[in-house]
Amino acid sequence: MLNMFKKPYELLAPVSGKVLELAQVPDQVFAQKMAGDGIAIEAEGDLVLAPADGKLSFIFRTNHAFGMVLGNGVEILVHVGIDTVNLNGEGFERLAEEGAMLRAGDRVLKIRRKTLAEKGMSFVTPVVISNADKVAQMRPGDRPVVQAGRDVVLRYRLK
Repeated sequence: MLNMFKKPYELLAPVSGKVLELAQVPDQVFAQKMAGDGIAIEAEGDLVLAPADGKLSFIFRTNHAFGMVLGNGVEILVHVGIDTVNLNGEGFERLAEEGAMLRAGDRVLKIRRKTLAEKGMSFVTPVVISNADKVAQMRPGDRPVVQAGRDVVLRYRLK
């Protein structure tokens, strides 16, 4: 009952595209919420943006995924594509450095879509709260198709 009085938070779309439920992700780690809870987006653009204000805590060496820690303690994981780790960084360009303080909408990665398409990679991009145990309520945004840096993809309240 008291959760309704707690401050609501929002995550913006880090990529443009169609919003999917995690259960639709063709990777069981995400589909079964083993990496956290959230949504996925069938990425259409070539830029990956910060979904909220916070610290860029890590970028995988292969540049296919990154994590952020927000001011409220929530940890976010953005994972571009499925099995893209196997490309060893091919198809991705890092635009921000680990440890940087980012604002929602700041550029983090660039996707070389042609490279990923030639390799047969999926563009499904999970966006999850990896420490979802801190979250009391979570619900997707209202739009079935989102624009990166503009549209809300997740709304949540802390415990």
